[in-house]
Amino acid sequence: MAGGGAGIADLRGPRLLSETAGLRKAIAHEARNLGFDAFGIVAPDAIPNALPRLQEFLNNGAHGDMAWLATNPERRADPRNLWSDVRSLVMLGVNYGPEGDPLQILARRDRGAISTYAKGDDYHELIKSRLKALARWMVAHAGGDVKVFVDTAAVMEKPLAAAAGLGWQGKHTNLVSREFGSWLFLGSIFTTLDLPRDAKDENHCGTCRACLDACPTDAFPQAYRLDARRCISYLTIEHKGPIPREFRAAIGNRIYGCDDCLAVCPWNKFAQAGREMKLKAREELQAPTLAVLSQLDDAAFRGLFSKSPVKRIGRDRFVRNVLIAIGNSGDVGLAEHAERLLDDENALVRGAAAWALFRLLPAQAFGEIAGRTLARESDETVREELMATS
Repeated sequence: MAGGGAGIADLRGPRLLSETAGLRKAIAHEARNLGFDAFGIVAPDAIPNALPRLQEFLNNGAHGDMAWLATNPERRADPRNLWSDVRSLVMLGVNYGPEGDPLQILARRDRGAISTYAKGDDYHELIKSRLKALARWMVAHAGGDVKVFVDTAAVMEKPLAAAAGLGWQGKHTNLVSREFGSWLFLGSIFTTLDLPRDAKDENHCGTCRACLDACPTDAFPQAYRLDARRCISYLTIEHKGPIPREFRAAIGNRIYGCDDCLAVCPWNKFAQAGREMKLKAREELQAPTLAVLSQLDDAAFRGLFSKSPVKRIGRDRFVRNVLIAIGNSGDVGLAEHAERLLDDENALVRGAAAWALFRLLPAQAFGEIAGRTLARESDETVREELMATS
């Protein structure tokens, strides 16, 4: 579960190859040379059930604050509504498999757990440049018009990738690959060329429900259905306000995203570490200390997360997440960092700091701090946090 804008290129060129299986093979070979690990081609009408499923999701309010999902759902559910001339979709994946178990960090409560996909450089720019390179190659060698998209346009990448044979959507709604497990970044090239289609992969989940049972916040009301409002990735990334109290303890030390449902999938036993160095985890983001992260001002935050997708949520939301993790740490030594942030300029941060102190300190000690803070606090949401926990 990411933001920003779509990468779109409109390119033209001479037709040099015929629209045959040979062309498909040539495109696949070039895609591999450019660093793509998964490849498939699908028709634009390959996901006819997408609109009713999306509409049900929206009608239930399961998209939470992500209002952009509810904007023109018909356009999102059918690629032809995005570009009427499209005849084929080239679906591509880049493996970002971790080198170790991404869940081990959860036992280190004084450290922050950052989702695997966000520990390296932002994948959007990397994949967009590769998509454009492949699109230029297609135009030069086969002609036609093309547009490229990576993640954030009105394109339903996961069902389209499943229809193209890159994998299938598991019970956690994410794409699962027999070759790469849970770890594929997706992108697409829309083209006016009529290319040979790939066969859809079968669902190989069987009776397994490991991903459903692993979710700390019970975000799956049933298999193949996600309620984003309960999802830790949504709560720590997309949600802009205070994290609802009912989910705070379950978040643990997850400060950006959550890998639980992905990491426990049995198909990961066939996965391999990603080959792209820019997507590999930076050393400083492997197990950062909560104490240090809590002290980040805006400039330090931007410096630490330069080129990282974490940067897009901003310092205040990030420190909010860090304070939730501090409250869950059980480490009284971290209380001083939460207390200092009761004077932060941002009310979202101050409210999270109040909750962290409530969790860490004896009732009397917290009550004294809360009383002093209430005397100077004017923001109603922060006052509610102080009074609700005191």
